[in-house]
Amino acid sequence: MRTASFDRDQVLRSAMQAFRHKGFAATTMQDLVAATGLHPGSIYCAFGNKKGLLLAAVDHYVADRQAALAASFEGVSPLAGLRRYLDQVVMEIQSCDSMACLLTKTLQELSEQDEEVSARLGTLLNDLECRLAQMLAAAQQAGEARDDATPEQLARLLLVGIYGLRTYAHVHPAPDCLQETADRLLAALRAR
Repeated sequence: MRTASFDRDQVLRSAMQAFRHKGFAATTMQDLVAATGLHPGSIYCAFGNKKGLLLAAVDHYVADRQAALAASFEGVSPLAGLRRYLDQVVMEIQSCDSMACLLTKTLQELSEQDEEVSARLGTLLNDLECRLAQMLAAAQQAGEARDDATPEQLARLLLVGIYGLRTYAHVHPAPDCLQETADRLLAALRAR
């Protein structure tokens, strides 16, 4: 039996774009074939089904975001790292054709319909919140972040701000508006 060989990274990035553009329900197998260049049998063999491909694409998307978060903090102070990360979020929002984060779009579409997807997305968001809390704890120790709240409370505020910004961009996509909002979000975390 021959095994299919393909660039998994490229296939998942292409699937991310397809799902981000149309959402899970509206993305057909034909859309995924066109986006990924794989035959339906290869998609089923590699990912099980359309939902398996979605979950693999979401995992890949989150791994990219986690790498971007970690890279933001290399060689700079914790607060400067948060600044870099927020700037990346704003740039990502501006560069998305559909202006929707894959995680947000999937959460909005499927979280109440599919327990497995809801649990996976919840775990991924909790992981991001924990990573942000670690960065904010370091910022507090450096005297850069406000100390009237725990790092976990500040991480929740930041996470709500980031995903709120992604949603807000649907109505107000102007780059200067998004950047100003991100700047205010960072200002809310600064030591007073």
